[in-house]
Amino acid sequence: MENIPYDKRTGKIWYNSEMVNWTDAKVHLLNHGLHYASCVFEGERVYNGEIFKLEEHTQRLFHSAKRMGIKIPYSEKEINDACKEIILIQKVNDGYVRPIVWRGSEMMAISAQKNKIHVAVAAWEWGSYFDPKLKLNGIKLNISSWRRPHPNSVPWDTKAAGLYMICTLSKHEAESKGFTDSLMLDHEGNIAEATGANIFFKDKNGELHTPIPDSFLDGITRRTVIQIAKSKNIKVHERKIKPEELKDFVGCFLTGTAAEVTPVSTIAEYQFKVCDLIIDLNESYLALVKKKKAA
Repeated sequence: MENIPYDKRTGKIWYNSEMVNWTDAKVHLLNHGLHYASCVFEGERVYNGEIFKLEEHTQRLFHSAKRMGIKIPYSEKEINDACKEIILIQKVNDGYVRPIVWRGSEMMAISAQKNKIHVAVAAWEWGSYFDPKLKLNGIKLNISSWRRPHPNSVPWDTKAAGLYMICTLSKHEAESKGFTDSLMLDHEGNIAEATGANIFFKDKNGELHTPIPDSFLDGITRRTVIQIAKSKNIKVHERKIKPEELKDFVGCFLTGTAAEVTPVSTIAEYQFKVCDLIIDLNESYLALVKKKKAA
């Protein structure tokens, strides 16, 4: 299934409150979301038939839309219900859910005040974001030539489509050089995040360090892992981290809805160990998200 192009798959997609055939879920070429990136979305994981932290994802979707001047024509409950309905119809037990909101085709210019707001929710079975074999030994990152922009220049605390342009450029740059993903710096030259995941470091004392999310998304998985770490009495420092500090850390991992907890073995010329603390955090996270449904 994972090798089938997304426009060739079968099933249903929730589209403006209707269940439509997968191949009929289309937009016109001249839509504002495509041309001007007036589009927000979420990425949600399904474990054992349940969407992990669905309400938090939907709240963030509405926050992103508000920041983009988009009024979603449904309530949060209606979007939650649509997400739950689509995974049942698609029979997704372990997979991914993609709610998406965009401006339509009524106006084709910078201004889009009269454009209809469209909403869709798709779901499909999906495994690991990174190659499971690579995850065992830790993935390799380069340092991107692209940086996260100043927070005054973009709606940085959203999942808006336009923010991912430099992520794709950074990911392609990394892959062309033999790396799995890319570490991005912020506008001040501090460590920010990977292309679609937050980043943590372990020091020699067993404490964790992670960048302050003041110009990039404060991930739901990031917050969850911090809670898990604190419950284990692991100290977590949220602070500005300079690239030159990489030589002082002994461990590194990424967190994200797609990435889950992914160890990192290499960032450019710096090497890290997949240590017991990271393995334990990963196991604790998976135990949390894969809890069986109550009978």
